[in-house]
Amino acid sequence: MTSQPEKIILADASQLAAAAAARLITSVVDAQAARGHAHVVLTGGSNGGALLKAVAVSPARDAVDWSQVDLWWGDERFLPAGDPERNETQAREYLLDALPLDPERIHVMAASDGPYGDDLDAAAAAYAVELAAAAAASREPVRPSGSAVPGVPAFDVLMLGVGPDGHVASLFPGHPGYAVKEGTAIAVRESPKPPPERISLTLAAIGAARQVWLLAGGEGKADAVAGALGGQDLPAGAVRGTERTLWLLDQAAASKL
Repeated sequence: MTSQPEKIILADASQLAAAAAARLITSVVDAQAARGHAHVVLTGGSNGGALLKAVAVSPARDAVDWSQVDLWWGDERFLPAGDPERNETQAREYLLDALPLDPERIHVMAASDGPYGDDLDAAAAAYAVELAAAAAASREPVRPSGSAVPGVPAFDVLMLGVGPDGHVASLFPGHPGYAVKEGTAIAVRESPKPPPERISLTLAAIGAARQVWLLAGGEGKADAVAGALGGQDLPAGAVRGTERTLWLLDQAAASKL
């Protein structure tokens, strides 16, 4: 079962970040009240980074039991650990290093100088195995069922930035990764946006989330937002959460709707 897109339009990028941060904190608290823990998928980019900064300064952040939060990433650049272009590096700087997180619950996609070296396929496969282990441990119904790589946990909130071309995670329009129908984590080569090598969740893995949030701010995203919500064949228009699909936009990004 999938949800239909909803839109929330904020005045500007600052309000977008603040509103998304408040909503994330509330959603995590609700998930923990219901199940004792929460699975959250982070995104990078300017809007993802602004959200993390807003969570960091929110007085409400301490309402979350951060030791019972599993953090994942929707995609990652296959670069050395600590590279400023990695989403993990940004997340740690903006928020994670300030939280009392359980290190075992921070599920990082491998770096190019990590345990798999420059073997991008092995790094992606390892993330798929980690997702499957978390799914099995949760003992909850998971999606996708029957895929080539066993499932993923039922993410409580999965956040995605929207690129000017309508890409989400590292799934680009017309690129082979966007056409993948099975599995949960894939190697992405020859990305249209540098760097060329990445790891990404698949559309099927994204679709296992209870809530999928798409964040877009700025006039440069307006065509992609209008196209995705208007029915064009774009990755941003193809993602759905099982319970909710929420577009969080500022007025500039929503200007062509």
